Amino acid sequence: MFDGMRKIVERRIMEAMDRGEFDNLPGKGQPLQLDDDAGVPPELRMAYKILKNSGCPPPEVQLKKEIRQIEDLLAGIDDELEKYRQIKKLNLLVTKLNAMRQRPISFEESQRYYPDVVAKMKIAATKKTNDDGGTK
Repeated sequence: MFDGMRKIVERRIMEAMDRGEFDNLPGKGQPLQLDDDAGVPPELRMAYKILKNSGCPPPEVQLKKEIRQIEDLLAGIDDELEKYRQIKKLNLLVTKLNAMRQRPISFEESQRYYPDVVAKMKIAATKKTNDDGGTK
C-alpha cells in the first residue's frame, strides 16, 4: 500500500516540476538550514539552541564545523606536505570529538560558554522571582 502511495506522490512531484511549479520558490539553489540535534539529549536541546542563537555553540558543534572545513580544504590541496599537515589536524579534531562523546556533557568552568550559561540562568531566575511577586 505504501509503495503505491509513494509512486503516486513521486509522479505528482515530477509533474509539478515539469510544469515549473518549484522554479520560483524562496531560497531556491541555497542549502537547507537544518538543525541536526538528533545527537543531543532532549533535556539539553533547548540550552544548546539558546547557546547557538547567542553565538556560543557547544564545543562538539564547533569541532564538527572545523572538521567539515578541513575536509573541504583537503579536496583542493595539491601540496603533499600541506595535505599531510591538514590530515594530522583532522585526525586530532576527530579524536577530540570522539573523546567528548564518551563522557557525559558537563558545563565546566574551563569551557568557554560556561559564563554565558550561568548569566542566562541568573537572568531567568531573577525574572521568575520578579514575575512571582518576590523580591530580587
